[in-house]
Amino acid sequence: MDSEDTGTVNLVSKEGDTYEVPMAAAQMSKLVETSIDEDADEDEVQEIPLPNVRSAVLTKVIEYCTHYQTDPMTPITTPLKSSKVEEVVQQWYADFVKVEQVLLFELVTAANFMDIKPLLDLACFAVAVFIKGKSVGEIQKIFNISPDLSPEEEAEIREENKWCE
Repeated sequence: MDSEDTGTVNLVSKEGDTYEVPMAAAQMSKLVETSIDEDADEDEVQEIPLPNVRSAVLTKVIEYCTHYQTDPMTPITTPLKSSKVEEVVQQWYADFVKVEQVLLFELVTAANFMDIKPLLDLACFAVAVFIKGKSVGEIQKIFNISPDLSPEEEAEIREENKWCE
């Protein structure tokens, strides 16, 4: 086994909390993988600061990466076979993304920042399932987007484009 896959690394959250993580799980993150100093003393545990990731989110990311080592997630492929998360990936992963909306969005951001593709795919899929079937107004509220058009302008555009409904 490579020395790169053994040992641990300390991941440091935005708040300064330190988490000792097995190297194999931590290296699911391309950011962490490229931040590891391969010339460092093997007995020395390296610290990788993650200033964009809150502790609560980092613990979820670590939980995901650790579980993935023993039970890799079924890859999410497109076109999607189903709009139900549990029909696309294993139940553990479906349950993993059944979290509050704020935490789910933070998982998307953390997975993107840390460059963990399977987690990013899962979290984005969960967001897509969450917003499916919602109106434009509901989606704008979910993502905190202010409407660009007045109600009159929106009604005018709807009238002009009735043919495409």
